[in-house]
Amino acid sequence: MFMGIVSFIIFLLQIYSYILLARVLLSWFPNLDRSNPTVDAIVRTLYSLTEPVLSPIRNALPPTAGIDWSPLIVFLGITILIRLLIAF
Repeated sequence: MFMGIVSFIIFLLQIYSYILLARVLLSWFPNLDRSNPTVDAIVRTLYSLTEPVLSPIRNALPPTAGIDWSPLIVFLGITILIRLLIAF
């Protein structure tokens, strides 16, 4: 039972890392047509899922030379957390 819960948490963390990756990739395309309702819904969903996690890190560690380090720190945190859960 306990391993099932740990496996489910690891699964959720992996899904969140894919969501975060989609957000990072989306930031590379600033000229997306946001007037398209489907594109706008996807962008707003990705931002609403990732911004609560990224914002506190961004406030603590402001961008350096125009680079936002918060997604990298979250990826690192997710990786460490998954490794700890696997070892547990």
